[in-house]
Formats: sequence, C-alpha cells, structure tokens
Amino acid sequence: MSTVLQIKPSEKFLRTERLPHIWCPGCGIGSALNCFIRAIDHLEMNLDKLIVVSGIGCTGRVAGYLKLDSFHTTHGRAIPFATGLKLANPELKLVVFSGDGDLASIGGNHLIHAARRNIDMTVICVNNFIYGMTGGQVGPTSPTQVRTTTTPYGNFEPPFNLPYLMAASGASYIARWTIIHLTQLESAIGEALNRPGFNFIEVISPCPTIYGRLNKKANGVEFLRYFQQGSVTRNGADPKEADIEFNGPIIVGKFIDKKRPTLGEGFSQVLKKAAERKKKD
Repeated sequence: MSTVLQIKPSEKFLRTERLPHIWCPGCGIGSALNCFIRAIDHLEMNLDKLIVVSGIGCTGRVAGYLKLDSFHTTHGRAIPFATGLKLANPELKLVVFSGDGDLASIGGNHLIHAARRNIDMTVICVNNFIYGMTGGQVGPTSPTQVRTTTTPYGNFEPPFNLPYLMAASGASYIARWTIIHLTQLESAIGEALNRPGFNFIEVISPCPTIYGRLNKKANGVEFLRYFQQGSVTRNGADPKEADIEFNGPIIVGKFIDKKRPTLGEGFSQVLKKAAERKKKD
C-alpha cells in the first residue's frame, strides 16, 4: 500500500530544515509570513520570477525561511538591493519583507525615494513599534509615551505615520492591517503582487517579549484583544488621519490604489527618445 504524505500548503514554500524559527511566542511575524505564503499560493505565481529581499531585524529572518530566491541583506539596504535586481532583470517580481526599524529608520531614505520613483516592487513592513532584535530601543514608529530600553520614562519623539509618509512620497498602493486581519492582509498582498508600481503594506504586529513587557502587554493575548477592540476599518481614509497613539485606535484598511507611471516605464520612454534622436543624427 502506498503512503500519501500530507503536506501543509505552507511547507512547500518554507525551508523546513531551518525550523524551528527564532520568533518569540506571541510574535506576529509568522502570521504575516503565512498570509504572504497563502497569497502567492492562491495566485499560482511563477516562483522562478519571484524574489524576496529582507534586511536586518526580527522580520529580516523571513528571507532565510522561504524556499524561494531570497536575500537577507545588510541593515536598511533591502530596497536598494531589490532595486538593483529589478533594474538588471525587469521581469522579476520583487518583494521586500522587513521591519519598521530596518525600513523606516536606517533604510528610511531608500524607502521614500523608492516610493517617489514608483519602482515596481511590493514592500511588506511588519511594524511592532520597537527594535526587537537589538535590545528594545525606541524606533521611528514608537508612539509617544511608549517605554523602551532607551526611553524608560516614555518616548517624547513623534513617530512616523508610515501610510502618510508613503502617500506623501508617491506610493501608488498603500494598505495597513493588523495580524488579526488575516483575510484582509492576504487579500492586500495578493492585490499588491498583481499590480505595477510601488506597493506598501504595513502590518501592525505585537512584540510581547520586549514592547509588551515594558508597556504592560506581556503576552500575545493582550495584544490581540487590543488589536481587535482598537482597530477601526476605514478603506479610502486619508493616510494623514492614520496616526497611531499609545493604546489609541488603529486605523486600518486600503488607503490608496492609484495608477501612475513606474520607473521602468520612464526608462522605456527615455530609451525610445534616445533611439529616435539617434535615427535623426
């Protein structure tokens, strides 16, 4: 009698020999990764053309667990690395999967200019409001009043509202969901992968081990309850209104979905003009 192996849908996309993963109990990065896997599975994408690039940090480990062409790059440099791949081979489908500290702090300049240029890639930013892997320091998205290892009396620096930052920079698709909005998050990732331009998806995720311990949410259940009770779905909302305050409401939804010329289309126009001028000369 032949034996039929029951393989979970996620397993064919994972380097199972590298498991168990490093993420703490209650962390939401695994849920975000699962949504990504389900999205690419449902889209039946050409995996030979799909590239995942991550930076440094807890979310940066995503690239190492995926059984795809994936790159775990240096801190803050995931987007320029992905840009180089796209320019070298425009047929590739690029996904940058990293955290708020990596993308919006040391990599912040790359983030805004990639959105400005409308480079054809999807950026999935898992935002847990803190530097988790390096010791719990205050980050670029840490709400005011939040306690971290470097702000023991509460953060006084105003944080980035990432959807608003991306809208101001020119991103053509912007969405935000928490890790309890699994269906919506999977759908957003699928939408982003199916459209051209710079697509930005923020995933609000818990960090019970550090953020939670310092701010009286020391287990994942308390975070999930907060996400459930505090989330307000407002599709089409002005990203300017999507600020997140300490223990305040979390505006989620698809905020922007518009078409505008991509960087690749701009290059094509330049090459066309150059060819026409060469003929005249």
